[in-house]
Amino acid sequence: MKAYRLRAAGLAVALLGALATATPAGATPATDPGPAAGSTTTTDCTPAPATPKRQFRAMWIASVVNIDWPTKASYTAPDRIAAQKAEYSGWLDLAQRLNHNAVIVQVRPTADAFWPSPYEPWSEYLTGVRGQDPGWDPLAWLVSESHRRNLEFHAWFNPYRVSMPDGAGPDIGKLAPGHPVRQHPDWAVAYPVNAAGSRLYYNPGIPAVRQFVQTAIMDAVNRYDIDGVHFDDYFYPYPAAGQDFADDATFATYGAGFADKADWRRHNIDLLIQEMNQKIKAAKPWVKFGVSPFGIWRNKAADPQGSDTGGSQSYDANFADTRKWVKEQWLDYINPQIYWNIGLAVADYAKLVPWWADVVQGTHVQLYIGQADYKIGEPAQPAPWQDPNEMSRHLTFNRDYPQVAGNVHFSAVQVRANKLGATDIYAAEHYSRPALVPAMPHLPAKPLLFPVITGAGRTADGVRLAFRQPVDGVGPFGAATSYAIYRFDGVGLPGRCGFADAAHLLATVRGSGPGGQSFVDRTAEPGKRYTYVVSAVDRLANESVPSLPWFVR
Repeated sequence: MKAYRLRAAGLAVALLGALATATPAGATPATDPGPAAGSTTTTDCTPAPATPKRQFRAMWIASVVNIDWPTKASYTAPDRIAAQKAEYSGWLDLAQRLNHNAVIVQVRPTADAFWPSPYEPWSEYLTGVRGQDPGWDPLAWLVSESHRRNLEFHAWFNPYRVSMPDGAGPDIGKLAPGHPVRQHPDWAVAYPVNAAGSRLYYNPGIPAVRQFVQTAIMDAVNRYDIDGVHFDDYFYPYPAAGQDFADDATFATYGAGFADKADWRRHNIDLLIQEMNQKIKAAKPWVKFGVSPFGIWRNKAADPQGSDTGGSQSYDANFADTRKWVKEQWLDYINPQIYWNIGLAVADYAKLVPWWADVVQGTHVQLYIGQADYKIGEPAQPAPWQDPNEMSRHLTFNRDYPQVAGNVHFSAVQVRANKLGATDIYAAEHYSRPALVPAMPHLPAKPLLFPVITGAGRTADGVRLAFRQPVDGVGPFGAATSYAIYRFDGVGLPGRCGFADAAHLLATVRGSGPGGQSFVDRTAEPGKRYTYVVSAVDRLANESVPSLPWFVR
């Protein structure tokens, strides 16, 4: 191994020497890497708060009841598959236009699947018919198309919901043929949710159910190149007035050691989260695990560790002890749905963000805030939501809390609607530049060699940049998944602080392996001089030191 390291290091030096002597027409490579090629350490630099270099940016793309994708209209299209692909491509277009770097897509909304699962039936939201084969593998295409745009793909799973309201009450006979609940009716509990009817839920208190849910989800983790597993806020159902979840018999069977059924229920959900994290990391250590819970854990009136709020509590309503999950570090990220305006007395955004920032402090768990784009401009919402600047104020407020590492917007159709012009406002004020997703140093990774720019020159459509990775994923070196491309005005060595924020981050592009990559800078102005630098980025967003700069005159 020592000999290999020396040979690899020698190869890197040789490549740098070759680069220093290669001078294509119209472009000049630097012969001294300077601060940029030597280090990206920027601890004493002051980044611009409006253009962070790293920030998780995503929108939820919900499939349940066809909220975002696919739409019901696609069912009857002459070529349904082509229509659904076109719809999804439109969402990726929007994500790229807003400089997002991830999508969170619901692929198991009601104990079903958007892939050919051996455990659960095809989702009705693909064809309009429960259990009907759509004729393609949506999840495989969703992942590959998202990655082609260099967007992380977080697969969103609802753990326990089996059905949505369907008439006066749930009917197991309406489930798809072969559905697990048809085979194990004792696994399900009917729970009334509103006047429209009831839902069926898997019973979280049955150990076999918990294991089955994990197995069904792990099928997707094992078979597809997803970047994250994402749970929403539904564990035990939100309480309906005068109704209790019918699990007395389950508690009598499995609740030994728990005097309080509420504590037993929380224990059941704790096990789901802890074991899910363990299984994901055992199979694919790089796959992130995150949960997007209701925004209030507990109110201070109920628990001195709680937030200064007065709303419903996930600890008591859903039996989700979300604070514990963070403190135990069973998650890679937590994404609380803080769906309230600044100043709301019962649940003030300006009180909840600091509370969650304090919860994650000292842990490896990253904090992304769930944003309620669906409330913008809605007449029934409080006055702040009639102000097109409310959402931008949320993101500005977050800047005072470095623990806040990103935002997720609910949901895609509302982001696109751009009510009151609010999306345009917050995108211009906060997402004006690309950004890398936050790195997760607690997950295993290998160091990356920096890429080599092999040429750059002006073309009719801008400046074309060619680069490659000399050694990738071999021996002690990590594998590059994408590349970050920086552009500086003028000809000269970029200073170390030029990498502190995204002011000079031109784009990120997908690409891996030792083969050549290319990028066209279509925003380059004719006759203007530029300096380009490229870094390699692995699938966990760890970044190499930059390449030698390349000057374009």
